[in-house]
Amino acid sequence: MKFGSIKYLIKEGFKGAWANRLMSLASIGVLVACMVVIGLAILISENVNMAIGQLEQQNVVQVYLKDYAWAYLYGEKPETEEKKDANGIADSYYLIHNEEEALAVRDQILKMDNVADAVYVSREEGLAQMTGEMGEEYKEYFSFLEEDDENPISAAIDVTMKDMSKFDETVEELKSIDAVFNIQTYDGLAEKIDAIKQGIYVAGFWIIAILIVISLVIVSNTIRVTMYNRKLEISIMKAVGATDAFVRIPFVIEGVLIGLISAIISECLIYF
Repeated sequence: MKFGSIKYLIKEGFKGAWANRLMSLASIGVLVACMVVIGLAILISENVNMAIGQLEQQNVVQVYLKDYAWAYLYGEKPETEEKKDANGIADSYYLIHNEEEALAVRDQILKMDNVADAVYVSREEGLAQMTGEMGEEYKEYFSFLEEDDENPISAAIDVTMKDMSKFDETVEELKSIDAVFNIQTYDGLAEKIDAIKQGIYVAGFWIIAILIVISLVIVSNTIRVTMYNRKLEISIMKAVGATDAFVRIPFVIEGVLIGLISAIISECLIYF
């Protein structure tokens, strides 16, 4: 196709949009409305996903270790010739004797596929967190727990997961570690978070899909009305030997022009 023909077809496309300007304006208005709603739906979906993602990061699983406090409160105390302390606890009664061994367990947890982060919380830090949640007037009653071997809080590892849909699977994997005796979970919250994410995804997908179909129908109908108004001109063009492509291109250009104008206006509205 020659350059002159291309120039003529583009000109005819613009001319058709102007000749049917009322229909074009109506189409642009409806398309802008559809595109703005689509844009808002995407923005809302992204913001909600971001908020839920932050909530997921706060949904920490606390993994408690088999340390001295565990041995004193829950562990088995078999007969042994090994030296015991004042509380009757021997070193062989528990697995985590110092921070280095606890950090080794943390490193093992960090290697799991669904673990985003793992933070070691010592017994002293755990006790400080517990007493910090109490009123100032009650703290003095628990001051004796700060004495040697009186702290009932086991060392823990705060585990943050990447994907809450794999929550149960990851918890089972954590339970399989020998040095772990208890896991404090918020599985109900995890299920709710995952359900909300899935609901937002499905709703957003269908809203956007429906609005895209509506937009396509609007553009299609605009072109059909234009073709109907110019059926005599099209018949003359066909009579003198114009090809189907030569007849169609101006209408395609008209549709593209309406779409571009609608997109620019919608982009400006959504930006602000």
